Amino acid sequence: MTEIENLDPDEIKKFNDMAATWWDPNGNFKALHDINPTRLDYIISRVNKPLSMVLDVGCGGGILTESLCDHSDKTIGIDAAPKPLKVAELHAIEQELQIDYRLTTVETLSQDHQNQFDLVTCMELLEHVTDFYSTVQACANLARPGADLFFSTINRNPISYLKLIVGAEEILNILPKGTHDYQKFIKPSELATSLRRAGLELIDLSGISYNPFTRKCKINSDIKSNYIIHAKKK
Repeated sequence: MTEIENLDPDEIKKFNDMAATWWDPNGNFKALHDINPTRLDYIISRVNKPLSMVLDVGCGGGILTESLCDHSDKTIGIDAAPKPLKVAELHAIEQELQIDYRLTTVETLSQDHQNQFDLVTCMELLEHVTDFYSTVQACANLARPGADLFFSTINRNPISYLKLIVGAEEILNILPKGTHDYQKFIKPSELATSLRRAGLELIDLSGISYNPFTRKCKINSDIKSNYIIHAKKK
């Protein structure tokens, strides 16, 4: 699949429209701010080795990317939406961080940068693309043999629909309406199959639980809604 075929114009517009609020801890992306420390701890604790090249796929405004920057010699963040990426670039300058942000897709980047990265993260992106396997395969191509890869997304079942769409978007207004498309949610078994097809070994599957009232997050065994996968390239 080409990069154009795997881009959803509605998804790009959606995140472009919300770009200005990316670094507002109480704005549209407050949940991302809240879960970022827990998510980062999970990633770094499982990698547990020096990192020379790190890639954050679908970096948006750079919340996770900036955190990863402290743990690697070189950090690259890519996104297909120009406005969030500009926000990320400006925020990195303000924080005096050296991050290489690029307006591109993972499929395009993988054409010229195969087997280069020690760590590849792809957080909350797979449920927003047309073909999530294309994204997984491109991430695998970019990773070095033995590299660690992390994917987070949303399970597809009635519970996740009630929590993420009815609850978070329609009742509590934690997320803007239309943020998620239930049909794009991905069952863990589907993602695990894609990992194997891409030559990746599934190391861990864990749930990400978030309480919007206390704004606390934890990693646990409940994968009925949000979940995160740690994989390795063989």
